[in-house]
Parts: sequence; structure tokens; C-alpha cells
Amino acid sequence: MRVGERLVDLDEFVHAHLSSLRWSAFLLCGDWTDADDITQDALVRLATSVGRVRDPAATLAYARKCLFRSFLDTRRRTWRREAPVGEVPEVASDAEAAVETRLDLVAALRDVPPRQRAVIICRFFLDLDVAETARALRCSEGTVKSQTARGLDALRRHPQFDIPKKYAEEAL
Repeated sequence: MRVGERLVDLDEFVHAHLSSLRWSAFLLCGDWTDADDITQDALVRLATSVGRVRDPAATLAYARKCLFRSFLDTRRRTWRREAPVGEVPEVASDAEAAVETRLDLVAALRDVPPRQRAVIICRFFLDLDVAETARALRCSEGTVKSQTARGLDALRRHPQFDIPKKYAEEAL
């Protein structure tokens, strides 16, 4: 009976949080196909270890942890290190300026090393504090701080994502 209840809870959880997990995965990898694979892998990890999560409120944090671990694991595989060859088409109108900005951000994030990218996504897109990010990525708070600084520095140096110096200093 308990297993059936967990499956129902897991099903409800997936329906409630799938889009945010998928979006986070897309921000990490910059490709919807890879994002779907990473999200699916993270949900499989969550489903196989749902009994370990004692507090139901911590399920989302554990799912994010599974997502980040899945992302970092895929980046360690050699067959995943190939860069996509296709070019993104130019945006045709001013109404789609937000899309262009988003594409610039994704391109800039793609060039940031995976661990730094994961920290930036946790800190600035998921709005996790340093301690929560450290728990999600299984590292120390000092590592989160140094990886954040290095990742932001890499973004600042990216030609497609030019941040004026005064804004970059305010972010720190």
C-alpha cells in the first residue's frame, strides 16, 4: 500500500515540477533534446530512490540534485563533448528581441565549464542561496562561491553576452 501511495505522490510531483526541471536542464546544457534526456535521467534517479527522501518538502531539492548530478555525469562522457554544428538563425523582428537575448545567454552559458554553469543556474536562475547550492551539488560553500565568481567572470568575457563593467561589479 505504501509503495502505491509513493507512486501517486511521485506522479503528482512530476506533473507539478516537470516544466521547471526541464527548463533548468535546458539552461544547463543549451539543447532541448539533451535537456529532455537529463530530466528523464534525473526523474529515474528520483523514482529509484524516492524512499530515501524522508521529508516530502525536500523532494524538489532532491530532484534538483539528481538533475545537476545527471548533467555533470553526461558532461564527463566523451561522446557528449561534441559541439553542435548547426547555427542559430538570425532573429527577424524587434518583437523577438527577448528570444535573441535568451539565445545569447544560452550560447554564453554553453561556453562556461559545466560545474560553474551548474552553480550559476542554481544561484541566479533557481534563486538558491550558497548553502542550498552546496547541498544540491555536493560541495562546500567555499567551492560554490569560487565557482560562482569564475563562472560570472567567464560570462563577462563572452562576446555574445557583454555585461558592462558597472553591472558586473554590482552583481558581486
